Amino acid sequence: MRILIAEDDDIIGDRLRRSLIKEGYVVDWVVNGQMALDYIRSHEYSLVILDVMMPLRDGWSVCQSIRDSKNPVPILMLTAKDAIEDRVKGLDLGADDYLVKPFSIKELLARVRALTRRGKLEKSSIIYLADLEIETRSKIVKRQGEILHLTPREYSLLESLARNRGRTLSREYIIEQVWNDDQSLSNTVNFHVTALRKKIDVGRERSLIETIHGFGYRIQEGAE
Repeated sequence: MRILIAEDDDIIGDRLRRSLIKEGYVVDWVVNGQMALDYIRSHEYSLVILDVMMPLRDGWSVCQSIRDSKNPVPILMLTAKDAIEDRVKGLDLGADDYLVKPFSIKELLARVRALTRRGKLEKSSIIYLADLEIETRSKIVKRQGEILHLTPREYSLLESLARNRGRTLSREYIIEQVWNDDQSLSNTVNFHVTALRKKIDVGRERSLIETIHGFGYRIQEGAE
């Protein structure tokens, strides 16, 4: 499970990063709002932790941009301000929770657990891509009503591409974040993508998986 921290205070940011890693999360840490948006555009996160007061773009602006892009990722906002108006502003912009500094790490971790659980439950159990259906609970994949028999790696690759429609997933991302396997080589990804294409794309009028040469693979945003 991957979490993004956007916090410009080195002490707080490092403390959060180490605490979350200790709990088993994969953590990215950035120090300004523009970096946060860049990371969110190129990665899939289970939670974003946003400090309100940051350089380049503040947390409110980042939160609004995330929601304007229709990204449903849970957002936890951090701020030294405790005025009711500030809390209301963050929630109105689409934040899911609010924590005022200074805060207890135990409380933060409890809120992280609650928000990531909620995010899992809110994910749709069926993903539609053109004439392809992915039933995420039963792991059944159909195209034009025909059940396709995928290996576990092929299935996890397809679901990740589908949930990240419009984003290019690098081979490194697929190995580390989709398969949780840092021992595989990039040509292993190529092998599984080729096998997956044979099952879902070969002989069809429309191909869903696109190769972005030098970068990775994606399913186009309009594949609906």
